[in-house]
Amino acid sequence: MCARLLRCRVPLRRVIMVTLCNHAYSCVEGCQLGSITNVLCTVQVIFRLKGKTMSAFFELRSRLLRDVSMVFIVAILSGCGSLSDKLQPAPATASTEDYSYIIGPGDNLNIIVWRNPELSMSVPVRPDGKFSTPLIDELVAQGKNPVEIAREIEKMLGKYVRDPVVTVIVTGFVGPYDQQIRVVGEAARPQALPYKQKMTVLDVMIAVGGLTDFAAGNDAIILRTGESNKQYSVRLKDLVKRGDVSANVEMKPGDIIIIPQSFF
Repeated sequence: MCARLLRCRVPLRRVIMVTLCNHAYSCVEGCQLGSITNVLCTVQVIFRLKGKTMSAFFELRSRLLRDVSMVFIVAILSGCGSLSDKLQPAPATASTEDYSYIIGPGDNLNIIVWRNPELSMSVPVRPDGKFSTPLIDELVAQGKNPVEIAREIEKMLGKYVRDPVVTVIVTGFVGPYDQQIRVVGEAARPQALPYKQKMTVLDVMIAVGGLTDFAAGNDAIILRTGESNKQYSVRLKDLVKRGDVSANVEMKPGDIIIIPQSFF
């Protein structure tokens, strides 16, 4: 490279600028950031061979780096696409008709024992997923539906009450953590929400207060834990800001909505 630049009649700054521009694009594509450093080292050698002062080299280097930095920005923006562009759009329908609510810590259970009001009461599910009632020290509720819990209570009360009939009503829905809908990133109020049958992305965005001013809504991703963490793209900006209902899709238990930040 030194020999070619020494023989070249074109102004040295123009030759170096073209070389650096080419290296800028190749560096972005190949992640070889040392290439530009090598070019500048070569320029320093040429300056010494031509008898120029090092102050002139440093002045030229600062101007070249200022110019090539803009080339880097253009190269990066033109060469980098968002991840959501490469993902399959989320299917419009996702819920299943046979969905049954699963109890989790924080839920409140209203237990009714027919003809035994002294055994009927409302109890919370503890953080360890268990609860206690009269005549029952501990019973695991997490991961079960209300009917399953009612049958277990009947079985345990059968030792003390003749033919008990129990009904369990869930109030204060929270659900297990692995079935909650989580919203992270550039939402107004990132949080975890209890899943509801036929719940949609629009319902979730209303609950979290919409997008922030810095959100890249159309680059958002749905991480579907129920499908081995498969990722789908979702157009939140079109849905929330432009009212495009075609971007509204149904959620599944355990879905995670990731909203990235916009660069501009």
